[in-house]
Amino acid sequence: MTAFPVILVQSMCPGNRQSKGVQFLSNCCLCRERHRSQVWLHFLVLSFLSTYMCAASVPSTADVQLCLSFLKHAIEKSDAMLYTPFVNDVDKNCKMMSLKCYMLELIMVIDEEEIVDNKAECISDFDDKLPKVNSVDCPPCEAYSLRNITVFLEELNNLLNEMTTNQLI
Repeated sequence: MTAFPVILVQSMCPGNRQSKGVQFLSNCCLCRERHRSQVWLHFLVLSFLSTYMCAASVPSTADVQLCLSFLKHAIEKSDAMLYTPFVNDVDKNCKMMSLKCYMLELIMVIDEEEIVDNKAECISDFDDKLPKVNSVDCPPCEAYSLRNITVFLEELNNLLNEMTTNQLI
């Protein structure tokens, strides 16, 4: 009877406190030497896959900008006044927190306008993938000025462009 090794490795994505789990165990003491090369091969493949999964979990600003362009017509119907952090006024350490604020406001608009579209889900998906931020030194979302949807969308695009250019995300 051939015993197959069970592989479990613990890895963490940068900026993500959730770990992915995999471990290496051999369930056959006599087969360890024979399967050592197979175990290392599995380890290398899983290391590569783990790295790939971490890279894939980082949200893309280009994707959310494309999503916004599809939703812009529906979103612009809103007459809501939204908390809008201006890019130039936000400290570099608080850019991610201000992006989180934008996403929360945008999700609220999508809910209020009852936009039921597959493209609207990309906003929630983007928000879910954003890394958790330590907002101790950053002002809360409610500290920013209330602006109309047009100014809000312009500033959101400015922030996304800046974050892409400076590789903050």
